[in-house]
Amino acid sequence: MISETLYLSSSLRQIEAAHADEPLMQRAGAAAANWATTLAGERNRAILILAGPGNNGGDAFEAAHLLRQRFFDVRLVFVGDPGKLPADAAAACQRFLDAGGTSLADIPEDTRWSLIIDGLFGIGLTRAPDGRYAEWIVAANHLSERDHCPLLALDCPSGLNADTGTCFAPCIEASHTLTFIAAKPGLLTNDGPDFCGEVRVADLGLPPCDDIAPDGHVVSLADFASHLKARRRNTHKGSFGSAGVLGGDQNMVGAALLAGRAALKLGAGRLYLGLLDPSAPAVDPVQPELMMRPAEALLQADLQALACGPGLGRSAAALQLLEEVLNAAIPLVLDADALNLLAEDRRLEGILVKRDNPTILTPHPAEAARLLGCPVATIQNDRIKAARELASRYRSHVALKGCGTVIANPDGHFWLNSTGNPGMATAGMGDVLSGLIVALLAQGWPAEKALLAGVHLHGAAADQLVANGIGPVGLTAGEVIDAARNLFNEWLIGPHSL
Repeated sequence: MISETLYLSSSLRQIEAAHADEPLMQRAGAAAANWATTLAGERNRAILILAGPGNNGGDAFEAAHLLRQRFFDVRLVFVGDPGKLPADAAAACQRFLDAGGTSLADIPEDTRWSLIIDGLFGIGLTRAPDGRYAEWIVAANHLSERDHCPLLALDCPSGLNADTGTCFAPCIEASHTLTFIAAKPGLLTNDGPDFCGEVRVADLGLPPCDDIAPDGHVVSLADFASHLKARRRNTHKGSFGSAGVLGGDQNMVGAALLAGRAALKLGAGRLYLGLLDPSAPAVDPVQPELMMRPAEALLQADLQALACGPGLGRSAAALQLLEEVLNAAIPLVLDADALNLLAEDRRLEGILVKRDNPTILTPHPAEAARLLGCPVATIQNDRIKAARELASRYRSHVALKGCGTVIANPDGHFWLNSTGNPGMATAGMGDVLSGLIVALLAQGWPAEKALLAGVHLHGAAADQLVANGIGPVGLTAGEVIDAARNLFNEWLIGPHSL
């Protein structure tokens, strides 16, 4: 279970320093030994523990000491100089040795393991492992697969950057990760979810917020529960706002339709579709409630919020329309080609940053790279930094989509979303997200809350579909719309019970 607070490594170092007089390493070792006991079960009771040259190795020594007391056959591998270990780790090593434990210089070749514990590097690694340590990481991954046994990482899988989720090669492919004090952002975004497995937090008896404020949070219902209110009976369609979707150029009308259908089914009272394609249909036979009109007529409607970008294209007409949209005094969601046009015409950036009404940007990594003028790899190497930079530069609320979507405010605060699954890697998902968000804006939700709720709901609906046997392979964007409607209504009935 992930805690709702997120801390970067620099903040965690400050927390550790503030509690230097407490036996944090012994508490970490005890927490690790407890979960390891459960994971190892009663098979052959042979546990392989890899201990590194720093404090993560100290956690491993503590766990090894306790597991030996529980009569497990512990084989601890360590090649460092005990005299060069940090003070707490050296003390943990000595306790292990004094109790009769021994360390090996390499992994035994003739043992079948019930559990492997990675205590090599934790959160301290900022480069690719090399030498003997790299060989052990490769071997641990192989042995875990060979013996069908759990691979438990302490604090963070060795080879994974705990702040960014960037995976070095090689990297521990953990089935379980026990992280200490608080959750780290890198466990939840980028490569993190693929290498951490099940993540639990052992807080070591510390109240981190008393020492230093969290750097970010994990999105949860609590972030927007105050806006999940059942509708009064005495209402009408005007009570829930009019939303617009601008896009749908030639061969891309489907993108605008998906956004419009999503917005309608998340409760917008009226939904207007402004389509650039001159041959676009006058009615959506699947969703005839959508009011279709030429793109240039959309802003003549009395709108409370507008999503611009799904299927917009990059024509001169699209550029002119985007400029009009940026000057509109309503909340906006900018996605897809609206973001690409914004990146291509810096004059638009000046209009955007001067807006008095809130703007939400929902780029995928390639669109974010265009907006910041950098390679996609730079975005992915530090997704949190990129999202914060976008939010600050464009004075907007930002959702940097991807594995562990990063949501950032102009003030620098960020959230990571933990809902969603690989089935969402398909065309149209971003259009549906834009529709969900604009529907909430039209109903009067503040931009921050609408973005948090839209992103969280989008992923949670896809998760519910997969849990019901629909996907992940072959999951479609359109299927998420009805699932999102159903789940949102469940939240309205009892948000605090979910």
